[in-house]
Amino acid sequence: MSKFAPIVVFAYRRPEHLGNTLESLMRCEGFHQSPVLVYCDGPRNDDERTAVMATRERARELLGDSAEYYFSEINLGLSRSVIAGVTETINRFGRAIVIEDDLQLSPSFLTFMNRGLNRYADEEMVLQISGYQFDVPELRSATAALFLPFPVSWGWATWKRAWDKFDPLAPGWNALSTDKALRYRFNLEGAYDYATMLIRQMSGQRDSWAIRWYWSVFRMNGLVLFPPISLVQNTGFDGSGSHGRGVLRRFSTKITVALSTGINMPSAVVMDTALYSSVKRALMRQNGGLVGKVVDKLRWWMAIFTVQSKERNVSSD
Repeated sequence: MSKFAPIVVFAYRRPEHLGNTLESLMRCEGFHQSPVLVYCDGPRNDDERTAVMATRERARELLGDSAEYYFSEINLGLSRSVIAGVTETINRFGRAIVIEDDLQLSPSFLTFMNRGLNRYADEEMVLQISGYQFDVPELRSATAALFLPFPVSWGWATWKRAWDKFDPLAPGWNALSTDKALRYRFNLEGAYDYATMLIRQMSGQRDSWAIRWYWSVFRMNGLVLFPPISLVQNTGFDGSGSHGRGVLRRFSTKITVALSTGINMPSAVVMDTALYSSVKRALMRQNGGLVGKVVDKLRWWMAIFTVQSKERNVSSD
């Protein structure tokens, strides 16, 4: 198997964002040795058609014949598009590096991804490699990668053995509404409100593949390899996509240009509990601190109210 995994790029209707993402990708070490596949979803309506076509043209302009293009004629939505594209690539190559059109990548991003994929290919507990890292003061001068018990969807990679265990139906998800201990663990001991995200997803209030992937990782007690400093910056918090503008949340961590060959890979597949605590503190801070927790609590009760209202309407019918 080649040491360079295929790169799957997902785009939609943001040609400028995609252009910036691809330009940063093309500066990565190992790009020219890597297969590239571009998936672009179809427009939801005629108003979006021009932007979708411009996005596709931008991809062809930058990548030319060096990439494979999969342009949908219909709108699948983000979740269906990503799940289908990743599954197709994984089944074909056995592994994949996945990026979306609102990311800026460090030149060492691909090197870290491929080193992790090659190093932990047969470690059943390791389910993903992440290119993003939170702004953790204790890690700013660190040189070693670390394992954490949850995934991040901003520049990531996985193997067929792991992705085959992904269940988009998220069995058992409704237990989060009644089992406080389960919800506490899923929310990283209260660091971030992932439970609301999953309940909203499964009750039709949002469209997210990533929260369902986390539920699968959580149920398998899996681990994810993270760099000590972020190799990815998310530029989508400008209102152009589904993320919003991030009024409270500050997750757009600046990337580093440090060579990932200087990042040491853990020899043991175990989580450092002290560093995990540091990451959780950073996650809470970047999510808006105490104000963010209050907002998340309100979202939780709103999501529960919506679910209960739907259940009452169904029973009354």
